[in-house]
Amino acid sequence: MNILILAAGTRNKIIQYFRKTFDGIGTVVATDASTLGPAIYDADKYYIVPPITEPGYIDKILEICQVEQISGVLSLIDPELSLLAANKERFKELGVTVIGSSCELCEMALDKMQMYDWLKAHGYNCARSWMDRDEFYRAVDVGEVTYPVFVKPYRGSASISIYKVYDKGTVDLLFDHEDDLMIQEFLNGQEIGADVYIDLISGEVVSIFAKKKIKMRAGETDKAVSFKDEKLFSLIEQFVLEAGYKGQIDIDIFEIDSQYYISEVNPRFGGGYPHAYGCGVDHTTLILNNLNGVANEKNIGAYDEGIYMMKYNEVKIVKA
Repeated sequence: MNILILAAGTRNKIIQYFRKTFDGIGTVVATDASTLGPAIYDADKYYIVPPITEPGYIDKILEICQVEQISGVLSLIDPELSLLAANKERFKELGVTVIGSSCELCEMALDKMQMYDWLKAHGYNCARSWMDRDEFYRAVDVGEVTYPVFVKPYRGSASISIYKVYDKGTVDLLFDHEDDLMIQEFLNGQEIGADVYIDLISGEVVSIFAKKKIKMRAGETDKAVSFKDEKLFSLIEQFVLEAGYKGQIDIDIFEIDSQYYISEVNPRFGGGYPHAYGCGVDHTTLILNNLNGVANEKNIGAYDEGIYMMKYNEVKIVKA
């Protein structure tokens, strides 16, 4: 029972958790496009692979799966999720399970306007969004939205090129110099992160871990505290099942005046997952169970409240 983790990058903790779970059972194999991706050195074996945009990339991954007798594969970066999902049948022919959601859902997670349209159509609270700045200006004029707002790429990740904007002039400046931008209402409330696992066999939501974010750094949770709320758990379960996600996902949510607003979904392990794992919410074991053909039992909110996570820097030293 071997697992392949793609685009390991700096997710050393994720690799370490899988190593612990698969110890004595199978091998954890990691890939990265660079020998300077520190997490690969925490795996049992690693491969240096081409960038995901290079022709023949997926063939290389399939080749690794054959050589290493891989049972399950997942990626830790957003742009690769759709690629894996689109080639799900090719992996299945080799006996490899793609641990993730459908290609359509992975694409919707990348496309923030598509996500907004889906959330709005299905009646979920969310930040109002615009691709057309003139429509946004009309909304400002009639008092539907006020500054500040966020201007960001409608397809993006890791909080890259996100601007908090306070006036029309800055909106115009950004739109005149960058393509594919959107405007999003600023949600002024408590930011929350949820690590969720949807069983690959039963399709049920079997685990949810929620944390209130205290501090962010480079688009990731830097400090947070665990908490529980049955109202939030019910909302997450309803949303996830209605959308059809599978496997590991990370959801960003805001709480404003006791109401929850769904912001974004990352259909993968999020940067704050070590908080969940440290509180005993072990999704690597849930994955192993599924790869063994075992459906996991529902165990939502199985952790203590008031447990803090504080990230700090570590280093990896290797010989060239």
